Amino acid sequence: MNNVITEQLTAAGRQIEHDSFAIVDAEAGPHHYTAEQWQVVRRIIHASADFEFNGLTRFSEQAVSAGVQALLRGAPIVADVEMICVGLSGPRLQHFGVVARQFIADSDVIDQARQAGSTRALQAMRKARSLGLLDGGIVAVGNAPTALLEVVRMIEHDHLQPALVIGMPVGFVSAAESKLTLSRVQQVPWLLIEGRKGGSTLVVAALHALLALAEARQASA
Repeated sequence: MNNVITEQLTAAGRQIEHDSFAIVDAEAGPHHYTAEQWQVVRRIIHASADFEFNGLTRFSEQAVSAGVQALLRGAPIVADVEMICVGLSGPRLQHFGVVARQFIADSDVIDQARQAGSTRALQAMRKARSLGLLDGGIVAVGNAPTALLEVVRMIEHDHLQPALVIGMPVGFVSAAESKLTLSRVQQVPWLLIEGRKGGSTLVVAALHALLALAEARQASA
């Protein structure tokens, strides 16, 4: 009987996932990642079938450890879009008492964005901070560069202290630039994908990898 909450629920599903990871390991070629970092990169490749993420994925020092520790203490996850929250496994989050939140469709966020001439994503991150969810939480951005840039601004100018920032917005306007800006942050740990590639699916993959690492650490304690 399988007792690992962060694996597939059926034997057939687990075998497919394990076989997929084995193929990724065999075909990915050499890499410079630590064993724990590779667990994250491997899941991103598994979710996208894109081996370029072996190299495009970057970690600040202690990023994986910080993310795992945050999950073990039940820190909230604040996403820029609903897709991330929907994609995360409910049972895996519940196992650690973690709640994933997003505010981009809230009426007050929309009103603030219209009044300020800004984006909903930016205002959603400001709302998350006002609710006390960003300090000590995990910020997960897969779609909106403006959300990531606002988080970086709050870190650098307002002394915001998230446990981890996952920066993977995809696209052509400010996506690569927002991640480059994040890569210069020294105050908090971060995990990002360089360039234009990214997306909510990859953020979910990274978070599921961190959840699996958290469960493994929990089991060995």
